[in-house]
Amino acid sequence: MEAAAPESNVLVWFLPSLIALFFYGVGQGLVKKWIADVHPARFCLYFVVAKALVNLGYFFSQDHPPLGDPEGFTFLALGSIAYVLDGLGWILYFQSIVLGPIAIVGTLSAAYPALTVLFAALLLGEALLPLQYGGVAAVIAGCVGLAWTPSSSEGPGLSATSQPITKRWIPLALSALVLWAGAQTLVKYAYGFPQASEVTLALCNTLGGVLTLGVYGFLYGRKGSHSGMEWLRSFLPMGMMAGGDLGVIVANRFGPISIVTPITGAYPVVTLGFAAVFLKEGITKFQWVCVSLILIGMGLATWIV
Repeated sequence: MEAAAPESNVLVWFLPSLIALFFYGVGQGLVKKWIADVHPARFCLYFVVAKALVNLGYFFSQDHPPLGDPEGFTFLALGSIAYVLDGLGWILYFQSIVLGPIAIVGTLSAAYPALTVLFAALLLGEALLPLQYGGVAAVIAGCVGLAWTPSSSEGPGLSATSQPITKRWIPLALSALVLWAGAQTLVKYAYGFPQASEVTLALCNTLGGVLTLGVYGFLYGRKGSHSGMEWLRSFLPMGMMAGGDLGVIVANRFGPISIVTPITGAYPVVTLGFAAVFLKEGITKFQWVCVSLILIGMGLATWIV
C-alpha cells in the first residue's frame, strides 16, 4: 500500500476542518460553563433541534442529487447508518460520564481519532506520508494530554459531580470510542458510491440524530419546565456543535479522514482558550506543551511534498 498525499488543494478540506475545530471547541466551552444547569439528556434533545435547523437549512439552500434516484439509495443508507452509530456513541458517552471517573472517560474519548486512523488504514486502504503520520500522532497525543486532568475530576464539557460508582462505565466508554471511529470510517466509505453528496449527508446526519439522540432526549429530557434561559444555555452550544458536524461532513468529502478526524478532534485546544478567557481558568505548563504538540502536529499532518 503506497503512501499518498492529501488533495492538492488542501484548503478545500483543511478550512472546513478548522471551522469545525473552532465550533466544537467553543461549543464544548459553553457546555462546560452551563452543564450544571442543564441535564445531559436535555442537551441531547436540544442538539437534535440544532442539527435539524443547521443541516436542513444547508440541505435546502444547496444543490443536491434527487433523493428518489435509486442510484443514491446505497449512499443514503450508509450515511444514515453512520450517523445512527455516531448518535449511539454519544448516548453511551453520556452514560459513561455519569458512571465513571471524568478524567479517565474524557481522556479515553479524546483518543478516538487514533482508532479512526487505524480503521482508515485497514478498511479503506488510506495511507499517509510518514511525516504526516508523525503529525497525526502529535495531534492525538496533545488531545489526550489536554483531556487528562489528574488534579481535577472535571474535564471539558463534563460535570464535576460524576463519581466512579461501578465499572460499567468501561464497556460504555470503549463502545462509544469504537462507534465514533466506525461512523467516521463509514462516512468516508459511503462517499465512494454514486450520488454521494455532502449536502445529502447533512440530511443523513439529522436523521441519525433524530433516531438516537432525539429518542434519548425525548425519553429522559422532556420532563420538567423548559425555560427561555435553559433554551439559550442549551441551544447555543448545541448549535455550535451542529455547525462543527457540518464542517466535518464537508471536510470528510474532500480530505483523508486519517487527518481530518484528528484535526477536528483537537477541539480541546479551543475549549482551553475559551475557558482561560471567559471562565478565567489558568493554563498550566503541561497544557501549553499539549497545545504546542497539536499545532506542530497539524502543520506536519497537512504538509505537502
